[in-house]
Amino acid sequence: MPSGSILRAATGPSPVFEVFSSIQGEGLFVGTPQVFCRFAGCPLRCRYCDTPASWECPEPGAARARVRTRCGETRVERGAPTAERLAGWVRELDPEHDRAVSLTGGEPLLHAPFLLELADELAPRALHLETAGAHPDALARVLDRMDHVSLDLKLPSDLDPPAPDADVPADDAGWRAARRRCLALLAERGGDGERTACAKLVVTGGRPAPDYRPLLADLAELAPALPVILQPVTPMGGVRPAETSALLALTELALGLGLVPRVLPQVHRVLHLA
Repeated sequence: MPSGSILRAATGPSPVFEVFSSIQGEGLFVGTPQVFCRFAGCPLRCRYCDTPASWECPEPGAARARVRTRCGETRVERGAPTAERLAGWVRELDPEHDRAVSLTGGEPLLHAPFLLELADELAPRALHLETAGAHPDALARVLDRMDHVSLDLKLPSDLDPPAPDADVPADDAGWRAARRRCLALLAERGGDGERTACAKLVVTGGRPAPDYRPLLADLAELAPALPVILQPVTPMGGVRPAETSALLALTELALGLGLVPRVLPQVHRVLHLA
């Protein structure tokens, strides 16, 4: 399966990179114990990505999943799991059924039919989706089954060229169209206290606040009630940390647009967690 494919034609096994229990380090639920299912495959090449090992989407027979058990050990499961098998790993890590499951990646929306099948297997457990916002059709397909969505707002200039044949926006106009449709979907769904959403913007060094205005302006127009997480990048490789002055200026910009900003670093990195 090409790494850029959005929707698989039928349900069946899906490549999962790792499954583990930890503390949520980003977004609205920061500090909350959750079970994480990290899917393999992402067509994007964000320069600040902290999980590049999840980019490639292996063939089902070559897939491997690392499952970190409750006692701290790690075992390797061979083959891409079915939704039933993955749900069994989740229950193994949280037999009390009280932790939400974070669907992360990679890009989980590459596997939308599998997510729907997994939702059936794990019901009524809460599902939290983390997505880059490049696949609005897939988001529309699974949105009603997600209890929380964290939607990235990405600057195209923060991305290297995507994987070959990737079905992702090709230019700034395409990214804006995808972003606006995702925001509209979240706004239409609304929030009832049980179903929530937020936007997340990774802030890198060397960028003045006005660079992010187009992203925040779309958010203010289409989904102003969504909290926006301003996440200072975790420096790695050649990516520079965000300047404090830029973070403060960006916060003021968001407030001036009528948004609800929160500045939060990757807490799991601060705590040296997965």
